[in-house]
Amino acid sequence: MRLKHYILVCITLALSFSAFPQQGRQKRADTLFNKFSFVKAAKVYQELIQKNYNKDYATRRLADCYALMRDPKNASRYYKSVVKQENVPIDYYYRYAQALRGIKKYKESSIWLKRYKDSGGVVNSNDFSKDANFITSVFNAKKQYFLDRVRFNSKYSDFGAFEHNGKVYFASSRDEGVSIKRLYGWNEQPFLDVYVTDVGSRRNVDHTGKLKGDVNSIYHDGPVTITKDGKHMYYSSNNFSNQIEFKDKKGMTNMKIYRATYRDSIWTDIEDLSINSDAFSTQHPALNKDDNKLYFASDRPGGYGGSDIYVVDINPDGTLGEPKNLGPIINTENAEGFPFINQEDVLFFSSDGHTGLGLLDIFATIKDEEGNIADVVNLGVPINSNKDDFSFTMNPNGITGYFASNRTGGRGSDDIYAYHREPTLHVEGVVTDAINTQPIEGAKITLFDDKGNQIAYMETDENGFYQINIDRNQDYKIVASQDKYIEDYREFTSKNIQTELITINANLLLNPVPNVVKLAELNTIYFDFDSHKIREDAAEELDKIVDLMTNDYPEMVIRIESHTDSRGALTYNDKLSIDRANSTYEYLISNGIDPARITAHEGFGERRLTNGCEDGSKCEEEEHQLNRRTQFIVVKME
Repeated sequence: MRLKHYILVCITLALSFSAFPQQGRQKRADTLFNKFSFVKAAKVYQELIQKNYNKDYATRRLADCYALMRDPKNASRYYKSVVKQENVPIDYYYRYAQALRGIKKYKESSIWLKRYKDSGGVVNSNDFSKDANFITSVFNAKKQYFLDRVRFNSKYSDFGAFEHNGKVYFASSRDEGVSIKRLYGWNEQPFLDVYVTDVGSRRNVDHTGKLKGDVNSIYHDGPVTITKDGKHMYYSSNNFSNQIEFKDKKGMTNMKIYRATYRDSIWTDIEDLSINSDAFSTQHPALNKDDNKLYFASDRPGGYGGSDIYVVDINPDGTLGEPKNLGPIINTENAEGFPFINQEDVLFFSSDGHTGLGLLDIFATIKDEEGNIADVVNLGVPINSNKDDFSFTMNPNGITGYFASNRTGGRGSDDIYAYHREPTLHVEGVVTDAINTQPIEGAKITLFDDKGNQIAYMETDENGFYQINIDRNQDYKIVASQDKYIEDYREFTSKNIQTELITINANLLLNPVPNVVKLAELNTIYFDFDSHKIREDAAEELDKIVDLMTNDYPEMVIRIESHTDSRGALTYNDKLSIDRANSTYEYLISNGIDPARITAHEGFGERRLTNGCEDGSKCEEEEHQLNRRTQFIVVKME
C-alpha cells in the first residue's frame, strides 16, 4: 500500500453537546457577567483583549460592562470599536446610541438610533428622550430571561420560592386538605404558611407539605432564607409568640424576622431578633453568600419612604449589629422590599418607587469600580409586568431562579414563576495533527456566519484548544488553518438545541501539507518468497526514502511495518516478517538515517494480508507477492 493512502486530507467535526461548565478566563468572565458582577467581569474581559483571545466578543462584553456600571464614557469608547466590527449584531447600534446619550452627545446618538432602526431594529418613542434610564435601556436591549413552568402553584397566594439543597421552600396561603381554615380579613384567604417540596416535583403540595417544626403559626409565616450549612433559617412572621398577638399603637400586628434552628429533622428553637420591634415591621430576610450579613425590609422610623431595605451584620456568636439603611440609590419615598443577594453580592429587590413597567417591579443593583452601589436596573420583561412582581431569588449557578407575580394568566392571586437566563453558547474543540495525533498550538480558527461574514478569529493554545462564543439559532462555518497544514472547513448549526446546553464540541484533525510528488515516492517494497534479503528494486525505493528524509523532510519520522504471505507456519512467518523489518531498518541506518527518526520496525507475519490469499486459497504468485512487503508510515513531518 502506498503511503499516500495514509495521507488523506481530512478534517472531522464531531458535534456533541455538553451542559458541564467550562473553565478558563472567558467562561469566568461570562459567569461574572451573568451574575451582575460587572466590575470583576470587566477586568477579565480586559485580559482577554490584551491576549487577543476572541477579541471582538470580549470588546463587546467589556463595553456592556461599562454601560451597566453607569460609565457611559468608557462604554461609548468601546462601543465605538464594537460598531466597526464586521457583522456586529444590530443591538450594538442601539447600545452605542444609549451610551452617547449618557454623555450628552444627543445628535450623534440620534444618528446611531436611526441606523439601528434602518437595520431592522424597533425603536420606542422614549428612546429619543434625554431622561430615559441609560443602563436600563442598554440592559433590556435584548431579552435576558425566559420563563419555565412551576407545577406547585395553587389558587391562593404563593410566593417567596427559595431553593436549598434540592428543596424549594415557599410561602403559601393554600392550607388545602384541612377542615378548618383561619382566614386573613384583608383578602379572605388563609394565613400564609411555609411549605417545602422537591425541586422539579410534579405533585400537588397540600397541607402535608408544610414545614415540619415550630416555624408555622396560626398567623402569617414566610418567606424564608436558610444558611449554607442548613442549620439556621431566617423567616418573616407576624408578631405572635406564646399564643399572644402583639399590636402597635394603631392596632396593627407587625411583622418580625425570627431565626429557627434545624434539630432532629425539624425547625425549632425559635428566636426573636434584636432588630425587631412591636412598633414597626421587619420582614423579607435574605443572607449574603457568607451568611454574615442579613438584608431585610422595614418601615421603621428614619427611612426614605414607606418601606426601605436595610442590612445588619451577623456576629460569630449569632448576635446582630446595628441595622444600616442602604441609602437613596435603592430606597425611594415609596416601598422597597424582598431583597435577595446572589453569589456575587449583587442585590435584587422589588420597588414601586423606581421607574418600572407596572406596580412592584424587580430591580438589580449596579456597582462602580470601587464596589459602591451606583444605580439600579429594571430586569425588564418577562420578569416584570404591569402588575406586582416580587420575591426574586437566583440559584448559585446564576442562571436559574424564581420570582412571584400577580400578573394575568396565573393560577392564583400570586403565583411563583421559575426562570432561566439563556446561558452563553460556545463552540470549542482541540485541533490535532492527523498523523501523530499531537495537539497543534497556534492553529488559526476562523468562524463565519452563513453569509460568509467573519465573526471571530483566534489561535489555539498550547493544548490545541480553542473556544468561541456563538449565538443560538444560527448556521456557521468554522475554518482551521496553520502553516504547513492543509486548510479545511466544516459547517455546523446552533439551531434547535436545548437551552441548557452550552457547548458545541468541534474537534478538528489537520494533515500536514505534504509534497505529494515526493511522498508518493515512499513506495512499498517487496520481498522474494521465504527471504528477507533486500532486492535490487527494493533498494532503489529505499534510496528514494533516504534522499527524501535527508534533503526534503529532514525532520520527518517514520515507522516500518513488514509482512509475509500466508504460506508457511504462523510462527515461522512471524519471525520472517521481523527479519524483513530488521533488514529494512538496517539498510536505512547504514545509509545515514538517524535511528531516532524510525520509531519502530515491527513484523506482523501473515496477520495483515492485503487480499484474500489466506491458507488454502488458490492464488497466483503475483497475488502472494503483494503480501510479502514492507510499508512506511509517516509519524511526524517536522
